[in-house]
Amino acid sequence: MNMFNADILGKGQESAETSVRRAVVRGDDKEMLRAAAQLTRDLKEPDARIFWADLILSALLGYGALALAILSGELAVKLAAGLVAMLALYRAGSFIHEIAHIKKGDLPGFRLVWNMLIGVPLLAPSFMYEGVHNQHHAKTKYGTVDDPEYLPLALMKPWTLPLFLIVAALAPLALLFRFAVLTPLSLLFPSLRRVVVARYSGLQINPAFRRKPAEGEAARQWRWQEGAASLWSIGLIAATLAGAIPLAAMATFLAVLSGLMFINQVRTLVAHLWENDGEPMSVTAQYLDSVNVPPPATLPALWAPVGLRYHALHHLLPGLPYHSLGEAHRRLRRELDGQSVYHATNHRGLTPLVARLAASTMRRR
Repeated sequence: MNMFNADILGKGQESAETSVRRAVVRGDDKEMLRAAAQLTRDLKEPDARIFWADLILSALLGYGALALAILSGELAVKLAAGLVAMLALYRAGSFIHEIAHIKKGDLPGFRLVWNMLIGVPLLAPSFMYEGVHNQHHAKTKYGTVDDPEYLPLALMKPWTLPLFLIVAALAPLALLFRFAVLTPLSLLFPSLRRVVVARYSGLQINPAFRRKPAEGEAARQWRWQEGAASLWSIGLIAATLAGAIPLAAMATFLAVLSGLMFINQVRTLVAHLWENDGEPMSVTAQYLDSVNVPPPATLPALWAPVGLRYHALHHLLPGLPYHSLGEAHRRLRRELDGQSVYHATNHRGLTPLVARLAASTMRRR
């Protein structure tokens, strides 16, 4: 068993359900894969009107609500506006996932505008996801030590789950430090730069993952995005220390940012079952280790926006744009009979998934 990060993993017997799951998926379910490819051929093109309208409206709502939360003197208004800002900016920020999958030439200008509106201001420019997320979809890397977005959380100690969430809530402060302090210092000290690139330049949850330097166009994107985020972070800190930005306003901004990163981490917590111990998995096995939370559940539209509620389907068809996933899911549900493994990834909501994961960790005490 190649269980990475073994120092924080608990010991315990593999669940019967997991054993059966692995036995079933030693190979791929070719019927499901064939049906998925054939039934969704006409859904692969991103609709620019949907992308742009969704992004712009989410950003306008988010920043408008953030301004109200900062300026209002009424606590109830401040809290309500802060909640709206968090959810709207979280939705706008979630387009980073789509950017990582957009083919070159599709949606011209979208990455640039997203980074200017959302990525740089919210301290998560797209270079921190592009070139990282694609490894999560690699057949030979998913669920292994080389997967930046995977930890076998279901096989870990119970205390790892609250720690997993606390780290996300503190992420805005860490990102401010990363861009305002580490970026300029790393330009002066090559040894520090190597560490920053390898360990602090990706939106990853696997602490064992080490990123390689980007090349070509990716390196050029990285440079301008990191430079802009560094100048923005330094400006925010300097303006706050100088009194140009009131401390309460800065605190409100960071609180909203912390909230959206926290809810994204909760969403990440239930995006997979996290039951792989580090061995390579087939495409079907990766699909079965992932989660869909389709309708009639309604709350996932808030905590898993921009198609993230269909995370398992996304692993099956990573090239589909987010606005096509709902229709793809409906077609596959109609076409595949009740015995198909396709239906095994559909779950009712957040609470049962969290309870399942927590119960699994409790067995590792």
